[in-house]
Amino acid sequence: MKKLLALCIGCFTGFAAFAQLDSVQLMKDVKTLSDDKMEGRETGSRGNRMAQFYLLDRFKQIGLKQFVNTYEQPFYFSRKGKRIMGTNLYGYVKGRTDSFLVISAHYDHVGMRGGSGPDSIYNGADDNASGVAVLLALAKYYAVHPPRYTLVFAAFDAEEMGLQGAKAFVAALPVPAGRIVANVNMDMVSRNVQQQLYVCGTAHYPALKPFVTAAAARSRIALPLGHDRAQDGPQNWTAQSDHFEFHKKNIPFLYFGVEDHVDYHKPTDEFSRIDPSFFYRAALAIQNVISEMNR
Repeated sequence: MKKLLALCIGCFTGFAAFAQLDSVQLMKDVKTLSDDKMEGRETGSRGNRMAQFYLLDRFKQIGLKQFVNTYEQPFYFSRKGKRIMGTNLYGYVKGRTDSFLVISAHYDHVGMRGGSGPDSIYNGADDNASGVAVLLALAKYYAVHPPRYTLVFAAFDAEEMGLQGAKAFVAALPVPAGRIVANVNMDMVSRNVQQQLYVCGTAHYPALKPFVTAAAARSRIALPLGHDRAQDGPQNWTAQSDHFEFHKKNIPFLYFGVEDHVDYHKPTDEFSRIDPSFFYRAALAIQNVISEMNR
């Protein structure tokens, strides 16, 4: 792991002249969240709580502001006859207007599973430690580069159990729904052999397309639009991650994610499988879209 992290950091040196996000911290965050000690971050587990503690510390380091004197939003839901508590984490960076963008990523994963194999921990490096690491990088950047809109950074719990965290958040929004310009959701953004990061949502909300198009023109990875039409069938991602709960409230969304890979929901979704170059370029592309939206 140490050799890989050094390699990851080294691969970013070519970006030094124009880097806007903290690439070293980006890799540290995804490595930490997908470490074995987090035990797969299943909602309600010890490892999930450890991830919460880590994220709370990062929120404080970044200087995210609190809405009601806390970053935590506990919620409860039932699953297979069992009552489970989840915890969303959120804070904000004050903008120049009273309108809001909600930037989100889920930090939970599927935990540990028994079996005859040597690896029982589903680390969820791409799904979705990667999205949370980008969320933290964006929060750090905008904390010192004030945006037009106030940016709410939300790390959702229990996405893997039916979008429960997003449901709880949308049911008790910290700001008026009518003032939310859009939700930008990230779920699996760290690897793709075709160097493609899909942007889902513009078929529903075409007014958001120009922001993606402008950012794509200067992106070093492809930002294809799609996976958001009825004719896409099972490849329609509209309802497949936390942005769906915003969509149900008629809040526009953009969802950034890669197509499923061979390690999806397997113990092999580990830090060592991340493509550092693609990951950083994906983070920059998402940042560029958000900056376009804040013009």
